[in-house]
Amino acid sequence: MTGSSIRVAPNLPQGAEGDASCVRLRMLTQDTNPPSDIVRLASGLGSKTYTRTCLTRPEPMEKFDAIVVGAGPAGSAAAYGLAKAGVKTLLVERGKAPGHKAMFGGRIYAYPLHKLLPDFEKDCPIERYVTRENMSFLAEETALNVQFDAPKLASGASASFTANRAKFDAWLAKKAEDAGAMLITGIRVDGLHREGGKVAGVVADHDTVKADVVVAADGAMSQIARSAGLLGEPEPREFSVGVKETIELPQKTLEDRFNIDEREGAAHVFAGYASNWLRGGGFLYTNKTTLSLGLVVSSEDLSVTKTEIGALQDRFRKHPAIARLTKGGKVLEWSAHLVPELGMRMVPKAYADGLLVAGDAAGFLLNTGYTFRGVDLAIASGMAASEAILRARKSGGYSASALAVYETLLREHQVTTDLETFARAPFYLKNPRLFNLYPRLLNEIAEKVYSIDGRGQRRLMDIALEEAKAGKVSAVKMLLDLLGGARAM
Repeated sequence: MTGSSIRVAPNLPQGAEGDASCVRLRMLTQDTNPPSDIVRLASGLGSKTYTRTCLTRPEPMEKFDAIVVGAGPAGSAAAYGLAKAGVKTLLVERGKAPGHKAMFGGRIYAYPLHKLLPDFEKDCPIERYVTRENMSFLAEETALNVQFDAPKLASGASASFTANRAKFDAWLAKKAEDAGAMLITGIRVDGLHREGGKVAGVVADHDTVKADVVVAADGAMSQIARSAGLLGEPEPREFSVGVKETIELPQKTLEDRFNIDEREGAAHVFAGYASNWLRGGGFLYTNKTTLSLGLVVSSEDLSVTKTEIGALQDRFRKHPAIARLTKGGKVLEWSAHLVPELGMRMVPKAYADGLLVAGDAAGFLLNTGYTFRGVDLAIASGMAASEAILRARKSGGYSASALAVYETLLREHQVTTDLETFARAPFYLKNPRLFNLYPRLLNEIAEKVYSIDGRGQRRLMDIALEEAKAGKVSAVKMLLDLLGGARAM
């Protein structure tokens, strides 16, 4: 590779001449006797090395067939598919390493990995396979739980597992590198480069890197999709705020407490008091020696009530039902993230001339209240993006019409198919009664059902009707909410 690529801090080696402002990174082939000014990037680039060079005038920029922005699951899956097919691909990551800036609940549904990397289980950094599902409705001091055990869900296409995103993202990005993609980390892409009105590369740290096609996989606040006019300015109603703590526990303590073996894991979702009755809920996932405990709460509700998400997390952690599960644990880290909530409505069209949008950047997340999906849809959309580019390449160009096949491929990979199936879910989950009235009601009913005090036991229906009346919700409204949930979910 000749010419400059990405600008770095002007830290010249002793004796270098020229203007420090034109210092750039230049890719070299492996040199057994590298000069003293070689900078080896310890970010998973294998044997590739970079050198700082002072240029007296701009050098011609190397052009790539494809540039993928973002080395998360969507970006790395796209880069892997492209590089494997012989497409000259640059994968650019803003963080110090893939996964360095990533935050998610902690669970990955495995079905797209079986297609992308059939032998992924050989070295994928899996923490635990989820074999136990729990749904809890919390009141101030009580919890009503529903549990489902399914050991068979530890294998096959229906399996899901918990993971550490830093490890998982680094693993998947390395697969893309091994397939032939070039990974550069610590670089922020500022926008798109256009020629003749068409996307023809990206602008990163004031440098232009050209390519025939670009994949925007740069997250929920995608600067690339926004600069292309595919994503509007963010509005609070479109996002929730996610927060997560990683809590360390001894492995045996964790397994005994959750009644799981060394391979099994548990997943919990919480509604009601978990979010202090705001629209949203909590989650808990078991890893090998840690728990992932967190909340996802409506940014609208946080703003209106002037509530700090950190204060909610502290309150949630201290609930008796949660405190028992985390007792003796040590908080290792804390992270927060914006979560897109409106699905496909956020990016109605995920392609343009020379551009595809994938993963969170396209709003490909699905929350049904009992399952939270993001990484699987990201990987599947990355696969669809790479396949769309390969088809467009055969047709001779990357116009919007040539890349429109992306929509078909998203359906084939069950991305937009599932999002369309649950298209009503985001709007149904904006019903505040689901998060305040009904969790309270269920706990109050359960408390009276199981309270035998010698004053006569009452029928369940009588208790339910009395509590519904006390909660000031009519039978008609409850029925409509039930029917709405059945249609949306």
